[in-house]
Amino acid sequence: MKRLFSALLLLILLAAPLPACKKTAVTRVYTLNGTTGFGMAPLMTAGYEDYTFQVEKDATAVRAALLAGDCDIAALPTNVAALLYNATEGALKVIALNTGSVLHLVTTGEAVGSLAALSGKTVYTPAQNPAFIFEAILAAAQITDITVDSTTYATPEALRTAVASGLVAFAVLPEPMVTIAQSAAAKQGVTVASLFNLGEVWNSYFPENSLVQGCVVVRTAYLEKHPDRVQDFLEKYKTAIGAVKENPEAAAELIAAAGVFENKQVAAAAIPRCNLIYEDGVTMQAHLSAFLAAMPLSAIGGRLPDANFYYIRTDT
Repeated sequence: MKRLFSALLLLILLAAPLPACKKTAVTRVYTLNGTTGFGMAPLMTAGYEDYTFQVEKDATAVRAALLAGDCDIAALPTNVAALLYNATEGALKVIALNTGSVLHLVTTGEAVGSLAALSGKTVYTPAQNPAFIFEAILAAAQITDITVDSTTYATPEALRTAVASGLVAFAVLPEPMVTIAQSAAAKQGVTVASLFNLGEVWNSYFPENSLVQGCVVVRTAYLEKHPDRVQDFLEKYKTAIGAVKENPEAAAELIAAAGVFENKQVAAAAIPRCNLIYEDGVTMQAHLSAFLAAMPLSAIGGRLPDANFYYIRTDT
């Protein structure tokens, strides 16, 4: 019954676009391909005439669009959002969280029962957020003799390929790269096993559910001019994320159609492990502020964002 309801909900999103209004400004939305854009796909394929959507492969392109004023709302990694806020003296605000932890510690070799059992070994991670997160966990666990290599395979795609080929024994990978690596490895006679969901490990040392990797931001100038448009987007986005989580197969069709991720089978298999969330208001602020407090200051622009970084409605 839930799957039927979800399928119907996705059809409603597709069949009932927001009525066009000549006096309403078009909201320009940017997102990244992969997990960050999964929850956006139903909106992107719904035919809304007062929204435009752009999919980018690199957060730097989204950042550039925000700085140039070519983008109104954007999905970004959480640390990038904080960095931009600090760099622009408050030119954007975070309005929602869309992705919790998608990181797994995987192995192509021996199984271990704890992080401490990795003492003396090298764990490969992509650069930036995955490395920062894993290093924060190790520091909290007071484990100092694990080598974290985030330069040999700096991108998730490069590390995924190395894992699938059995070139590394231990790695931190995000979804859907774990699913892709497991499928590719099986064809080469390599087994890729998930040792730990790093979100669960994180909860042992930091506030629960504060490992939040993706968010949505808005330009402050746009929010001040069009608060109702921003709220309209958030309401639709919340519904879209819920529909994607409830029916991965139907959602995967939309994800492929939107150009967010081309492999429908992988997307459908990965969605249950992609930890899509929708959080706004005080919950968003509590979780994101706790996450940023665990990050190195160099990754977020040299200081923790102040309270104005978080958009919390006061008229509800």
